[in-house]
Amino acid sequence: MSHTIALVDDDRNILTSISMALENEGFKVQTYIDAENALVGISRNPPDLAVIDIKMPRMDGEELLKKLRKKTTIPILFLTSKDEEIDELLGLKLGADDFIKKSGGFSIKILIERIRVQLRKKNNITEDTKSLIKHGKLVLDSSQLECAWDEKPLPEKLTTTEFLIVKELAKRPGIIKERAQLMDIAYRDNNDIEDRTIDSHIKRIRKKFKKVDQNFSAIETRYGSGYRWNVS
Repeated sequence: MSHTIALVDDDRNILTSISMALENEGFKVQTYIDAENALVGISRNPPDLAVIDIKMPRMDGEELLKKLRKKTTIPILFLTSKDEEIDELLGLKLGADDFIKKSGGFSIKILIERIRVQLRKKNNITEDTKSLIKHGKLVLDSSQLECAWDEKPLPEKLTTTEFLIVKELAKRPGIIKERAQLMDIAYRDNNDIEDRTIDSHIKRIRKKFKKVDQNFSAIETRYGSGYRWNVS
């Protein structure tokens, strides 16, 4: 089955080169030259994954990401032309699944491999034979990428990466998972990810759970170690 990838970038040369490379690898491609059209197109015809440039005129990639995350949980990769970590961390906090730097020798081959990693990650979750995890108020359904707390579905769904983190913590309650272990689960083939990236994801996960339970405290921070799912 051919996967569909949405590309959003105001640089037509980049759109063309990435699009051709993806099509040569058997992907179907949707291209958008600006964020406004991308928001409409992706909402109407959801792809399997989106690659979005951060720096675009009018609506930038970060604003597009925020709007898309209200509608979809598809994996989203950011393209960033800056070396500063601020763009990457902000993007991950907003719900991006990964990022690729365009500067310093941008490699389309690496981008394609990162795309494949995200698609495999999503497929592995949905094909999990032990699709249902229940612990206390938590219910995780891997087959549908659905999460409920106290019999209430989260109003803002978990992204694929966030789902993997929650699943890894919840399947062994009380066991501390170091940041390195969580990074290996969420970003198995990406060595560029740093510890604080996991912290950003945890903050976003907690925020989503607190929308249905202001007293949510199931994810416990073990300072100097990592995180664990609270058994109480």
